[in-house]
Amino acid sequence: MVSTLPVHILCCCTAMLVGAASASAQPLNFHVHEGRNLNLFRQDGAVAAHLVLRDGLDPRLLAAFPAGDSGVGAWFARTDRPMHWRIAGPERPETRHDAHGRLLRGISVEVETDGPKLQLTRVVMGSVRTLRDYESLHTAPAELDAPLSRQDQTFTWARDRIDGAPGYLLSVAVLDGVLEPGPGVAVRAVAGRPIRLRVLCLTGEAPLTPLGEDAILTPTAGADLRARHSLAFLSYREKLLAGSWRFDTYFGRDTLMSVRLLLPVLRPEAAEAGLGAVLERLSPLGEVAHEEDIGEFAVLDNLKAGRGPVATPVYDYKMIDADYMLAPVLSAYVEAFGEARLEAFLAGRSADGARYGDLLIRNLRHILETTRSFAAAPSAGRLLHLKPNVPVGQWRDSESGLAGGRIPYDVNAVFAPAALSAIAGLEHGGALRPYAQGAELQDAGRLAELWRIKAPPLFRTHISGEAARAAVRRFAAESGVDPALALASLPADGLSFEALSLDAEGQPIPVLNSDVGFELLFGQPNANELSRLMANVMRPFPAGLMTGVGAVVADAAFAGEPVRRQFSKAAYHGAVVWAWQEAVLIAGLDRQLARADLSAPLHEQLSQAREQIWSAVDAVGETRTSELWSWTYGSGRYQVQAFGAEAADADESNAAQLWSTVFLALKPGATADARQAEQ
Repeated sequence: MVSTLPVHILCCCTAMLVGAASASAQPLNFHVHEGRNLNLFRQDGAVAAHLVLRDGLDPRLLAAFPAGDSGVGAWFARTDRPMHWRIAGPERPETRHDAHGRLLRGISVEVETDGPKLQLTRVVMGSVRTLRDYESLHTAPAELDAPLSRQDQTFTWARDRIDGAPGYLLSVAVLDGVLEPGPGVAVRAVAGRPIRLRVLCLTGEAPLTPLGEDAILTPTAGADLRARHSLAFLSYREKLLAGSWRFDTYFGRDTLMSVRLLLPVLRPEAAEAGLGAVLERLSPLGEVAHEEDIGEFAVLDNLKAGRGPVATPVYDYKMIDADYMLAPVLSAYVEAFGEARLEAFLAGRSADGARYGDLLIRNLRHILETTRSFAAAPSAGRLLHLKPNVPVGQWRDSESGLAGGRIPYDVNAVFAPAALSAIAGLEHGGALRPYAQGAELQDAGRLAELWRIKAPPLFRTHISGEAARAAVRRFAAESGVDPALALASLPADGLSFEALSLDAEGQPIPVLNSDVGFELLFGQPNANELSRLMANVMRPFPAGLMTGVGAVVADAAFAGEPVRRQFSKAAYHGAVVWAWQEAVLIAGLDRQLARADLSAPLHEQLSQAREQIWSAVDAVGETRTSELWSWTYGSGRYQVQAFGAEAADADESNAAQLWSTVFLALKPGATADARQAEQ
């Protein structure tokens, strides 16, 4: 029922960059109303906070802080009718001292609700991970409970971090409404007036250092204010954050893909903040960290592991795709900023004194070591598999994201050969010589060619024309869409497409998917392959991926019934639209359109595809800055629907998502030729 959603920008933010260090970023304050959530973002010096007010039958109020990936939240009892929140008074950055005189930072704001009653059921504070777990499981560790104190009409929950460090505070003052008697907190509206509250949300976690818009983007970046402000809220000298409210910390894959896609409009210092954060978190083997547990969540992890109540970060290395992204992204960084800039960057040092170049070599050795077996005797069994007993390993990291597959298409058919090619290019440039040992990198080019030729065919899937038509009719009925356009688009001799993954026996799982966009962005497919890849993407759903509100990331029409159920429009990685995947397709098309060897018909096919994808991007407006969205279908049309707006949706979308800001680097409606003419 949601179409294009408004965003209210309250002020702009800018920052000045002098050399490698930026001056203080100017205050940032903006609202995003999306689906059931009213989001308030505030960044002002050492304060950065994201307040989320949820409308509907299950009201919720929470604040997430980039500092320590921490947050505070209040959940309320189910209401008889949907209620709505409104920002009703001043929004201010706040500082307070806790009982020990230690500084807490956050925000205060006055809010109103039109509901007749608010009855608080649970307050949770600590790590955002704890809040996320409570949202999905409705449980939180008892040792994290905070005591309640009351003074007149003000209720306050506060506690130290469990290791005794400065902790968290949530204060709710009732400005208009009647408190019901009893031990809990329940407020009724008076004489039809809205319930009015003043909320104070604070954290004691160490703050990050915001970069500010002008330290991140060049003047050629797009003008989309929501995207610019979201990017600024998520960008800090220490690291780039994946998304808010649910992922207010480092994620390796999100950082690398966002840096790569934003490179045309990114200042080098901002790119280096992202790349440096990745290098700092490499494992001893050179694996890229997927996620970090920091703040109180790290304390909890360390306690469970017997290391005591210490806040040493704990890094997650279960993913495999980002290991093979680092080198190609670094290669693109060199193309953007030059070999001399790379040399200076690699000479920089991590917090523990290691040279970035030495850290990078760990990763490059890991790539070479893990790709030699397949190159020696190419077969499905020697491709790169997910780690044992881990069901995820690339960006489709929900339990069913790969349909139970163990060998992902993108890692093997795209990223492994791209990483090897990048190593060969970086080695040839000379910047790695102070860090590499002898000729250890010189075999990369040969390995890249073998992977490029031998790996992709193992994922090729063919569906006969008759079977394809039957599958499209069936999945269209299951999805509630008209199959006419999809059926008309099918070739008579059937479909040939890249499987999402291979199962443990090396058999393709026939789910059509958007990951072919990575091949456009990092590969060099021949003309026939390029035409086929894009035709598969551009057919109307469910024959292909295109809907009126974007390209869905998975189409399970050609798979069995259990897989089809896992890939509905309510599934996190199902028949839904992810903004950054559309950006990958557009940026990849720009890269392919810049080739000099395309025929006129193929150039036209790619140009039309780009125009159609961009039209879908325009159709959803500012929603494209969200993490993902779903859709409804009626009267022959698709309409965008915020993911998480329906009870059946698997999760909740972030209002600010790092890799959804990458449209700032793309020109609407412009082909690669037009972009080059502008430059």
